Amino acid sequence: MSVIIFIIILSALIIVHEFGHFLVAKKFGIRVDEFGLGFPPRIKKLFTWKGTPFTLNWLPFGGFVKIFGENPEESSQLGQLGGSASKYLEAQPPSESFQSKNKAIQSAVLVSGVVGNFIFAWLLFSLGFIIGLPAPADFSLPVENPHTVITTVLPATPAAIAGLKSGDVILALSRDGVHSELTPEAASLFIAESVAPVTFIVERGQSISTKVIVPQEGIVTDKLAVGISMDVIGIAKLPPHEALWYGLKTTSELTILTGQAIIIFITQALGGVADISGLTGPVGIVGMVGDARELGLVYLLTFTALISINLSIINLLPFPALDGGRLFFILIEAITRKRISSKVFNIVNTAGFALLILLMLLITIQDLRNIF
Repeated sequence: MSVIIFIIILSALIIVHEFGHFLVAKKFGIRVDEFGLGFPPRIKKLFTWKGTPFTLNWLPFGGFVKIFGENPEESSQLGQLGGSASKYLEAQPPSESFQSKNKAIQSAVLVSGVVGNFIFAWLLFSLGFIIGLPAPADFSLPVENPHTVITTVLPATPAAIAGLKSGDVILALSRDGVHSELTPEAASLFIAESVAPVTFIVERGQSISTKVIVPQEGIVTDKLAVGISMDVIGIAKLPPHEALWYGLKTTSELTILTGQAIIIFITQALGGVADISGLTGPVGIVGMVGDARELGLVYLLTFTALISINLSIINLLPFPALDGGRLFFILIEAITRKRISSKVFNIVNTAGFALLILLMLLITIQDLRNIF
């Protein structure tokens, strides 16, 4: 079930991204030859909207939009359009081609996919606030039913080995018949003073379980710990108009924080000190989807919104094969006032795509090692 939910989430995020490209391209009069749901081979044409055929395809992993003239290599366009393509291309008004538009319009088309992912995250957070979204008690929002919740579980620590997960609500904490107060500060102190095993009673979704964990040294400097961080979390439930505002505020703040974290990681990578153990690939995300599903619908919505934010920022990186890479090409062309040759364009994008696939394989191998 987690795999199916992951495919649905990934498909929704990609389709939203491509729909952003589609809407802005059509807004500026650029011809869009196809909007595909899934990837070929094609099952059938569903309908035509705004002059573009929408198709259903066999591979259910997102979708694609085929914008006329997006690839500067004319030969590839000829191959896509068929044997009589040369006459067909000559008949098309230059204004319908992506390449014929000015740099500002081209940039707007490329950025629109990222904007689509941002708006999608905003709507998901807003829906979460309407349903009732978990939020810290100090989040400047009125929260109901506050509890001490595990927010982070460090890998390979006693807490992780025992099966504690982010989102678990701590209902009780005891040692040899002595019970701790459940504020994060009191619980941390109680664990730090516990040479004997500590019993956690936690709630996850609709189930309650008991975990017995022995604190260890070396996780936190100069004291015993089990490898968790905690916070007081309640449920923030807002009317629609406030939910939209706080949804936008939350999305904006998380986008900035995520962007800063990615920049720090890239800086460390360039300096040779980055730790890729913190990166998660498809296999790891499937596991996280399962965890979010156990906690409930609102956690799944929040998780999807966070992935959408991450995808939007990553897509803006000036790396070949990403929207940011295309924007970088446009910037170079605007500065030099010369168009980059199709040969250079295709070589750089192919190399960039190969590097992305290699990075994904490395992260997937790491995910599998973490599981097994």
